[in-house]
Amino acid sequence: MQFAYTIVYVRDVDASLRFFEEAFGFQRRFLHPSGAYGELDTGATALAFAQHATARDSLGRDYVAADASPAPLGVEVGLVCDNVAAACDKAITAGATLLAEPVAKPWGQTVAYVRAPDGTLVELCTAMA
Repeated sequence: MQFAYTIVYVRDVDASLRFFEEAFGFQRRFLHPSGAYGELDTGATALAFAQHATARDSLGRDYVAADASPAPLGVEVGLVCDNVAAACDKAITAGATLLAEPVAKPWGQTVAYVRAPDGTLVELCTAMA
């Protein structure tokens, strides 16, 4: 078994790709010509986005859409960086909402949380010591 990708269900795939490119510097792998699916290169895995209609068709049922929920969903995308405060500032400039300021945790990690415009909960953190 190998972890290959995470797919986030969103209203506008291109807008989500653009946000994650601008806010976090990821490179776009591709956007399907239909606009229904796209991927970012994140290293060994991919962060992907699918339109709600495509996701509902594939799943065969409805789900809680992150952008429709007033509270973040109980799932996060975790991104490791050297400077959490600077990463937060860049994400906010790109359109994210700050949920939790950078905090030094007892285990030696600095952690902050932002919410992407598409509703995705993003943890920005330093590497585990």
